Amino acid sequence: MNKPKVCHFTSAHKPDDIRIYHKECNSLAEEGYDVFLVSAYPAESLNGPVKVVHTGSKSRGRIGRMLFTTREVYKKAKSIDAEIYHFHDPELLRFGLKLKRQGKKVIYDAHEDVPRQIMAKFWIPKVFRKLISVCFEKYENYVARRLSAVVVSTPHIRERFIQIHPGTIDVCNYPLMNELMEPTSWDDKQEEICYVGGISVVRGIQELMDTLLLLSNLRLNLAGNFSNTELEEQIKSKQAWNRVEFYGYVGRKELLSIFQRSKIGMVTLLPTPNHMESLPIKMFEYMSAGIPVICSNFPLWEEIVSSNKCGVCVDPTNPEAMASSIQNLLSNPEAAKEMGKNGRMAILEKYNWGIEKKKLFNLYAEL
Repeated sequence: MNKPKVCHFTSAHKPDDIRIYHKECNSLAEEGYDVFLVSAYPAESLNGPVKVVHTGSKSRGRIGRMLFTTREVYKKAKSIDAEIYHFHDPELLRFGLKLKRQGKKVIYDAHEDVPRQIMAKFWIPKVFRKLISVCFEKYENYVARRLSAVVVSTPHIRERFIQIHPGTIDVCNYPLMNELMEPTSWDDKQEEICYVGGISVVRGIQELMDTLLLLSNLRLNLAGNFSNTELEEQIKSKQAWNRVEFYGYVGRKELLSIFQRSKIGMVTLLPTPNHMESLPIKMFEYMSAGIPVICSNFPLWEEIVSSNKCGVCVDPTNPEAMASSIQNLLSNPEAAKEMGKNGRMAILEKYNWGIEKKKLFNLYAEL
């Protein structure tokens, strides 16, 4: 029996998003589903079984995207006339509910705990954050309980949504097994560390630059987009910027090459409520590349790192402590190499997409 037509749609993510395209959509296509992905952005060099469609939307600011781009994405997705719709942005909740009322099976993929994330949004005046967070949570709960299912990215977010919708599952954003590479020899690398992902104040870029200034022989491989142009200009004006290799947004192959040349992977996000219970993909990708991790000393992250002996936890607000942790690893290569091996083994045994995708398959089969 042919499996049904499936349409994933997003207004905020690029079509080659690692979770949406490389993991969920490709896995479903390999399982035999007829998969479409609608994005507001054009697709480049995405040749595979997933049919990528873009809306040709104009480049807009955040408010314009929420008001207009979302509707364009919805209309394009609706025109595909799929049996199952799977959307990835909270700004699309109203359209997910519309599709459900039209008799479609609809899945909300909650990548983040958005009400807690709102509390750290720099562009929302601080005096309004609590009110907006509470109002959004009520609205998100209202829509979510009326959809067919909810997919979330961490067990912590699942604990919240399972109270609202019994059809909630966690599908963690762990690395793809087919991207596992042979780790580069420690001795073949230079004194370089890396940070990959979104670059913002709450993700610790200021503290990371201050740390770099304390270690004169160290270089930083930095990949990702800045949250805004003002921050980008500010960071690039810092004294330590001349020891940064900045790549901007990179594809999967270039990302893997960054891991190969780096001795340590940094994931020192600041302690916001959303970060403290998250499972950042960058941490697990560092582990899969066989490099030790230096991460924020949040209880959940400490449990992962200490139980797998794959890195060091540190106060992310303290550049001196971060610099000391980096220097200790660079000065003790045997210990650092052992941490890298342990992290890679943990990925092979438990933190990988091969395990997580089975949860997604089971959910789709039930729908």
